[in-house]
Amino acid sequence: MYLNKEKKAEIFEKNGKNAQDTGSAESQIALFSYRIAHLTEHVKKNHKDYVTTRAITKLVGKRRALLNYLYDRDVNRYRAIVKALGLRK
Repeated sequence: MYLNKEKKAEIFEKNGKNAQDTGSAESQIALFSYRIAHLTEHVKKNHKDYVTTRAITKLVGKRRALLNYLYDRDVNRYRAIVKALGLRK
């Protein structure tokens, strides 16, 4: 599987407060970004996989909602995560 416990812990440790910080907006945004990137590579190879395309769309919407939440609450944290992950906007 592409996303095991160790990889999740690495993502959460890098973008959250620690490896157990799974609920913060930054760690969730980072996890969604990793999953979106992985699924995008899959769709590039399998362009007729419409179910995965829809899953990507849903994940992007969830990530956008979290980014909007973070923007409303703390602009500095929002700017930091967008810069760290290299997201547009």
